[in-house]
Amino acid sequence: MTQNNGKTNTKWRPFVHRLLIFICTVSLIVYFMPRDVKFNYQFDLDKPWKYGQLIATFDFPIYKPDDVVKHEQDSLLAQFMPYYRLDKEVVTSELDQFRSEYQSSLREILPNQGYYNYLLRTLTEIYNAGIISNENLAQLKTDNTNGIMVIDNKLANQKNLDKVFSIRDAYTYLLTADSAHYQPDFLRRCSLNDFLTPNLIYDEERTNTAREDLLNSYSWATGLVQSGEKIVERGEIIDSKIYNILESLRKESINRSESKNEKMLMLAGQLLFTAIFIGLFFLYLEIYRKECFNDRRSLLMMFTQMVIFCVVTELFVSSNLLSVYILPYAMMPIIVRTFLDSRTAFMSFAVTILICSISLRYPHEFILLQLPAGLIAIYTLKELSQRSQIFRTSLMIVIVYVAVFLAFEMFTETDFSKMDRSSFIYLIISGVLTLFAYPLLLLFEKAFGYTSNVTLIELSNTNTLLLRRLSELAPGTFQHSMQVSNLVFDAATSIGANGQLARTGALYHDIGKMENPAFFTENQGGATNPHNMLNYEQSAQVVINHVLDGLKLAEKHNLPKVIREFISTHHGAGQTKYFYISWKNEHPGEEPDKQLFSYPGPNPHTAEQAILMMADAVEAASRSLKEYTEESINQLVDKIIDSQVAEGYFNNCPITFKDIQKVKNVFKSKLKSMYHPRISYPELKTANKT
Repeated sequence: MTQNNGKTNTKWRPFVHRLLIFICTVSLIVYFMPRDVKFNYQFDLDKPWKYGQLIATFDFPIYKPDDVVKHEQDSLLAQFMPYYRLDKEVVTSELDQFRSEYQSSLREILPNQGYYNYLLRTLTEIYNAGIISNENLAQLKTDNTNGIMVIDNKLANQKNLDKVFSIRDAYTYLLTADSAHYQPDFLRRCSLNDFLTPNLIYDEERTNTAREDLLNSYSWATGLVQSGEKIVERGEIIDSKIYNILESLRKESINRSESKNEKMLMLAGQLLFTAIFIGLFFLYLEIYRKECFNDRRSLLMMFTQMVIFCVVTELFVSSNLLSVYILPYAMMPIIVRTFLDSRTAFMSFAVTILICSISLRYPHEFILLQLPAGLIAIYTLKELSQRSQIFRTSLMIVIVYVAVFLAFEMFTETDFSKMDRSSFIYLIISGVLTLFAYPLLLLFEKAFGYTSNVTLIELSNTNTLLLRRLSELAPGTFQHSMQVSNLVFDAATSIGANGQLARTGALYHDIGKMENPAFFTENQGGATNPHNMLNYEQSAQVVINHVLDGLKLAEKHNLPKVIREFISTHHGAGQTKYFYISWKNEHPGEEPDKQLFSYPGPNPHTAEQAILMMADAVEAASRSLKEYTEESINQLVDKIIDSQVAEGYFNNCPITFKDIQKVKNVFKSKLKSMYHPRISYPELKTANKT
């Protein structure tokens, strides 16, 4: 019962994974979508109205343009005067303090009673005018305010700013108001600043209320459109007046649609729209790309890109950043095409563009621009193997962007001077940013476990540390690997498999032989065979261990998983037949422990791995032929590969009998070229002397 539950869980696990990917993708995309209710029409100044006749269905005001509103409100606020409260207690307190100080100390400083009367009179004059703090006065001058409203006993009176004193101005006035009769030197000794305190206190609450009342009294409208009134006809050029009316209709439509029900309806629509397109893409994968549909890694890679591009687009739109045309959308099909195939790259790109378009003001223009760019990116990058290909692709994307946008502008805008030149700049920048697809490929390789053709080409360089060590420690094995790599490349290409992957896997499939090179025939060079000192079981284990040793070396040198799989599958779960058969011949009627003579496997599960297994066996066996004739080579290839097929090594591979026949033909042709008979050069005859 427990086992059945375990099988059921395993059966449903892929479905649960795909469902989680679907839910997360849709949720993330919809979460960042702008949900402001939008006007259903798109329009631009000095361009024709693309829809039918528009009639007002309700009364609405014609709002002033934003620049006019700002100018008029700034003019109103320029005349606005902030409110200050007159604090009479300050005056009484400061004058009483002055009288007290005079009696206690200032009498001895001032020459006579006249100075006291002058200071008391002048202080009273200053306080009657009003003292304001130095900071408040500086702010008022910065705001170009000419006056203030002074609140005295609930009455507000206007007062010009030049009639009000700051602390600094009041002190100067005390010293110089009558310098002819009262010497400033005596006055400075009196610490007059101690008797100067602001009695005009800023009333923030009253000021803010008055400012709001002023702005609320401002008229935002310049007219009224009544229900049933015609606004614009199809094809009519939208001048500033019509544009202003349409903008007013848009604003009023949004204001009338901000209810909770409307927002929920919009959210439901966005969810449904996104779910339909993501679901259709899943359906495409299930029908046409079953291997991607069943590969969680491929699903995560594609849907991660979808989410990234959709979310970035929505953030650009909602935050009013630069134009979305600056985003390198063509980068997505480049990355998908590098790891998967052209059709899947275009389908994932098309779905992403369609989802992004619903957040934009001009969705059809956006789709018309992006789809050709995606197509040209896929077409020019059939197989990424050199950095220069990215530059060429980027250039072609820029050309297509500019050409399509120019064509679109030419049939929608007849005046070249009115074309949107800024969009051309954004599109060119977008094409240039596509160059960053190259470093991003490395990031996606590490994140999702892929191996691009660029990486394969770098690994196939024989100057890499591992291959250089192989050539030094096991030169015979290195030559064998080189021969096998040539065989598998042509064979894989002939059946539409990945030739570069097969070639790179072939170069590394025998690296484990570096640990014990002398135990392999190709490295012995006529020396004593060390297997002579071992029994068959021990010899078999030494040979089998080259697979395990190869995997350890591959792990140590961080070879990609796809290359490590060539090492583990190039012998599959087969046997070391030489030692197995030799043991049976010495022990007739007995059966050995097959595990001692069996490779750990597994058997090949890709076409490239199957081709390597065939090529490895064929190339090794071809060295033992006594004569290299067309018949002997044909018989050898057929015998070895037919034996592998009969033993079921390729049962789990997506390779057909037709493909196997093509592979045989390639091997035969290549081996005949490799082992063709050489002509013998004649020796120079010398003439006999007589």
